[in-house]
Amino acid sequence: MTDPAPPVPVLEARALVKEFRQGPDLLRVLDGVDFVVGRAERIAIVGSSGSGKTTLLQLLGGLDLPTSGEVLIEGTSMSSLGDAARGGLRNRAVGFVYQFHHLLPEFTALENVAMPLLVRRCPPAEAFAAARALLARVGLEARLAHRPAQLSGGERQRAAVARALVTRPALLLADEPTGNLDGANATQVFELMLELNREFGCSLVIVTHDERLAARLDRVVVLESGRLRERAAGRAPATP
Repeated sequence: MTDPAPPVPVLEARALVKEFRQGPDLLRVLDGVDFVVGRAERIAIVGSSGSGKTTLLQLLGGLDLPTSGEVLIEGTSMSSLGDAARGGLRNRAVGFVYQFHHLLPEFTALENVAMPLLVRRCPPAEAFAAARALLARVGLEARLAHRPAQLSGGERQRAAVARALVTRPALLLADEPTGNLDGANATQVFELMLELNREFGCSLVIVTHDERLAARLDRVVVLESGRLRERAAGRAPATP
């Protein structure tokens, strides 16, 4: 009897290189990044300001393409797809949470959270039912008809988390998701993301400067000089 094939990673980056032209100079931000994320795994990406963490996250989510190398989502290479197919894969398999919520100001919380399902032409009744259930799960059942300007900072970020997860993606990418919140709200949003990671079984990759949050995840990787290196469990950077 042959051994079963190993499970396909939720996310795999192979030899990623990203270069930008700055006048006569070519700036290499990422220099051969390899990275694998298993199902339901929780990983923090840390590194100094300007090290390329946000650039890396955009490549991992298919929002930008690498200069060379490739990113695979559930075994499908993003670089092999056209714009429409790549957008469809993102909508199906990847959720995004940013430091700033990016909710559409003219729409209610319910409409904002339903939007990813409506974009994929899900029947409106089904999309709004899913959005309503998830908003209730994140504690916003009384705020469905409120627009972003009528929500507190913590409420807006919880709505953004609900929007990212309403499609039940395999992968949630978060770029400093608590960086714009005070201590209490930051803790609440982070705990919510961990709870939903466990409930939905989605993989979680968080870019963060908060070492206390990073230490609570399964793995911490450091982006340094354009490459990722694994940090040993329990280790934190030395204080100057």
